[in-house]
Amino acid sequence: MKKMFLGICASMLCIPLFAQIRPIVIADQQTRKPLGRASLEWPDGSGRISDEQGKISLNAPSGSAVISSVGYRPALIQFPINGDTIFLDPLNLFLEPVEVTALRAGDKAPFARTNISAKDLAKQNLGQDLPFLLNQTPSVVVSSDAGNGVGYTGIRIRGSDATRINMTLNGIPYNDAESQGMFLVNLPDFASSVGSIQVQRGVGTSSNGAGAFGATLNLSTNEFREERYAEINNSYGSFNTWKNTVKLGSGLIGDHFTIDARLSRINSDGYVDRASTDLQSFYLSGAYLTEKSSLRLNIFSGKEKTYQAWNGILQSEARGPNRRFNSAGTEKPGSPYNNETDNYQQDHYQLFFNHSVSEQLSFNTAAFLTRGRGYYEQYKAEEDYGDYGLSNPIINGSPVTSTDLIRQLWLDNYFYGGIYSVQYKKKGTGITVGGAITRYDGDHYGRVIWADKGIRPGHEWYNNDALKNDFNMYAKWTQQLGSRWQSFLDIQGRTVKYKISGFRNNPGISTDNSYQFFNPKIGISYSHQGWQAFASYAIANKEPNRDDFEAGLTQQPKPERLQDLEVGIERTSGRYSWGATLYYMNYRDQLVLTGRINDVGAYARTNIDKSYRLGLELQGSFKASSWLKLTGNLTLSENKVIDFEEFYDDYDEGTQKSVKYEKTDISFSPALMGSATAILTPIKNGEIALIGKYVGRQYLDNTSNRNRSLDAFYTQDLRLSYTVIGKAVKDLTMIFQINNLFNKLYEPNGYTFSYIFNQELITENYVYPMAGINFMGGVNIRL
Repeated sequence: MKKMFLGICASMLCIPLFAQIRPIVIADQQTRKPLGRASLEWPDGSGRISDEQGKISLNAPSGSAVISSVGYRPALIQFPINGDTIFLDPLNLFLEPVEVTALRAGDKAPFARTNISAKDLAKQNLGQDLPFLLNQTPSVVVSSDAGNGVGYTGIRIRGSDATRINMTLNGIPYNDAESQGMFLVNLPDFASSVGSIQVQRGVGTSSNGAGAFGATLNLSTNEFREERYAEINNSYGSFNTWKNTVKLGSGLIGDHFTIDARLSRINSDGYVDRASTDLQSFYLSGAYLTEKSSLRLNIFSGKEKTYQAWNGILQSEARGPNRRFNSAGTEKPGSPYNNETDNYQQDHYQLFFNHSVSEQLSFNTAAFLTRGRGYYEQYKAEEDYGDYGLSNPIINGSPVTSTDLIRQLWLDNYFYGGIYSVQYKKKGTGITVGGAITRYDGDHYGRVIWADKGIRPGHEWYNNDALKNDFNMYAKWTQQLGSRWQSFLDIQGRTVKYKISGFRNNPGISTDNSYQFFNPKIGISYSHQGWQAFASYAIANKEPNRDDFEAGLTQQPKPERLQDLEVGIERTSGRYSWGATLYYMNYRDQLVLTGRINDVGAYARTNIDKSYRLGLELQGSFKASSWLKLTGNLTLSENKVIDFEEFYDDYDEGTQKSVKYEKTDISFSPALMGSATAILTPIKNGEIALIGKYVGRQYLDNTSNRNRSLDAFYTQDLRLSYTVIGKAVKDLTMIFQINNLFNKLYEPNGYTFSYIFNQELITENYVYPMAGINFMGGVNIRL
């Protein structure tokens, strides 16, 4: 199966096709000027984007396609056409989401990127979280605590975890300010409101929020829909998984107003025992549009309750009857505690104002507030009173040292600020100046809500505040050099001030840190007759996370630094496209877990001097016929740590031992990964998709020890869909998807630790098992 998978990828990337290319031009009906970034979309969802001269090169086109561009009425075109120009009628409204285009990489930008449309997302949006909807993009590995892609999920891009992936929602930072992670469980079914996603791999262009050390996810919901609409989407599948979504849109009211709304609910029992999820969300957006300006207010919220499945299982149990075992809640005598849950609600308020001063100059500004609050609840057995700031009580005349209890660990925070950008475009020159100023105010506290003895309900044993101010400013300059070359320059300055007043286990530690970062990027690109090539060099810096500061004064972490060199080439024709990107990501002072205990007894991450990622990303698509399309990607990489020192506990002597390594693999960074999809359309409006994914061996730590690794795996999914065009409804689409068709038992994520006990080195690996063969079915109705 692995050889067949690699063969499909190779065939798609290497098939040479030679045919007559016919260019067409997309232009404004009134001014006759060409339209750059106009899109052509075929009925199967594939399409092309015009260049700055409005040109799209097609190979003997036939059939119908939809031509569209921001600010213009879409047109249905039947090929062949008379002439070589297609004109679009302008809407005479300011529709460009400036806050998004300021951050995204353009078509000629010298960075590796993938653009995903709302139509691409809708094909597979049956209830799984956003990472699983991105699983087929290059260099991606996804995981799920519950085992079925619902609830807490994870994503790695080029081996970098979520704390190194910058994410923005309409240009507004989303990453948690302290951990810098992306907790997408707080955005249930957000994909149903997304109009487009751009995934930038590597450092990418300057963005707002946390530093991008592996990738950038830029999500936009601010797209304009001229016609009114209503949608009802329902799906059901294995493990009693339900997704219910209702979407409504007013279209354009009175030539100026639009309103869009969504209400969603997702429930699942989960593959892992008791790993249930109860997710609810809504999205509401209203806009006022004129010829020169737009004003938009977004309000959306997500609420989640998930039974904890964070512990994983021993790797030795992953092929046995205990594969679905969940240890959460089992400290309670008898049956597991029934409310060992994570509970969190996140509310978002976004206000945007965009204005066009002239054809060349436009600007935007936006203010936002993200309000988060919630807790996770635990049953803990035989807890010492001293750990809760209490002396041992005297009960029946005797001192008592421990008790069973139920506790809640709370997080209550406000994240707010503003973003702005100014864009100037004239002939071959584009200049963007922008930035953001944000403030995070977070409160961490813990309460005991029940104890067997000696603690009153409501006892609060810690309360630690944190403040983080983040200011950045960037300037981007693109310059057309002749008809084929374009230069790119991007500079960013960022200042971070972060103050922490204690930690739960170390309340006496306070930190007050300030960082100033300079992040330059430079590149050049070449494009001509379907060929495009680029080269870029970028520097990024990133401050440590909250947990990294839980150390003594002599072991405070240093910021990380990354130098990223990227070289790529792409070829696009009417029936096929292929691309290759070579990257070298050189790290200094990367923070990793070494197993070392710092001087306050915490296993915090430690700076390592040198590490790097060297890789080649291949991707391609081939439309073999009117009923068969093949797509795929393949990543080959070497990911190494230089001079790594591992630490582990020696319980016999009460100390730590260490082992030094000269050159080892970076954890969770497979040397080989890729995906391949075959899309068949045997009948009109019917589609069969065979979706394959391969991930090579992943090491759980940085020692390159195969006994501390996750096996390589290959999974195959099958998706069937059929759309009925009706009179009572615009269309009704039925989707049935079988995940993990061959019932592969695999684990994409885990952790490990080692120690010496009774003079023996013991290693314990824990993994997060994924479900075997399972299904989801959905019915989507557009009224």
